[in-house]
Amino acid sequence: MGIRQVNEPEEDTAQTVHAAAERYRNWGRWGPDDQRGTLNFITPDKVLEAASLVRRGDVVSLALPFDATGPQTGELGRVNPLHTMTFTGTDAAAGVQDFLPHGFGAADDTITMPLQCGTQWDGLSHIFDRGRMWNGYPATDVTGLDGARRNGIEQVADGFVSRGVLLDLARHCGLSSLDPGFAITERLLLECIDAQGESARIGRGDIVLVRTGFLGARRRDGWGDYAGGDAPGLSFDTADWLYRTEIAAIATDTWGVEVRPNELADSFQPLHQVMVPNMGLFVGEIFALDDLAARCAGDGVYDFLFVAPPLPVTGAVGSPANPQAIR
Repeated sequence: MGIRQVNEPEEDTAQTVHAAAERYRNWGRWGPDDQRGTLNFITPDKVLEAASLVRRGDVVSLALPFDATGPQTGELGRVNPLHTMTFTGTDAAAGVQDFLPHGFGAADDTITMPLQCGTQWDGLSHIFDRGRMWNGYPATDVTGLDGARRNGIEQVADGFVSRGVLLDLARHCGLSSLDPGFAITERLLLECIDAQGESARIGRGDIVLVRTGFLGARRRDGWGDYAGGDAPGLSFDTADWLYRTEIAAIATDTWGVEVRPNELADSFQPLHQVMVPNMGLFVGEIFALDDLAARCAGDGVYDFLFVAPPLPVTGAVGSPANPQAIR
């Protein structure tokens, strides 16, 4: 169920992707200078609505630990975080911190990592469509010197606070994890929403989390090619649903959100090419959703206050996050 492979000539794939990009394009919707995209759907009233969903004071982190045991293999230059200590407690105990007076000791550290190696948001400057990024800005606005001069992740440092909704596709299908190549269609999303009930209804400005179970399975059984390999994910046919629901963001527990292998012949992440630069839709990846899913299944409530601001790294095209579902 939900598996669909589209085999078509390369020129037909280009036509399909470009037609969807133009059909679902939001350029100019919030003015010619906008750099927030679909986060504009989150209004003050939406934040107040989301805050009212806190019923138990139950806080669930949705982040994978940022350490050397992560899923990265070096694909696309992404490696796992390298954590290094600069001062340590053993230094203090050995008396080698004599630059600090009166017995004062300290520990300090650094981290080196790609900004998209773990639980993270894609920024609106991350993906281009035919030389343009979100709102029609040229791809050349992302440079080696400055990073993203437009659509940098710092533009949405106050974003990602809204009503969150978990769609537990793995549980809905009666599986611990969907298989690689399993395409989650619009029809399947709607069936899951109906099965989960009223708290899973999707509204404007919501942030939707889709659980495939794939991250949990790979954490348990070994990462393998989780980062960059075949995976379950959204079908290309969900573009219309993503557009018309006017959600603020979509995130999954997979490396690339959309199904891999990609359905369209001779393509690479075609749904990204529609979502990010054209819709202005924010995409989250490598979200750890199993704990949240168990709690939602336990009480039958699938919506919550969701808080997941990015690090405001000036000019960055993506950012790590520690998303919180507060129930």
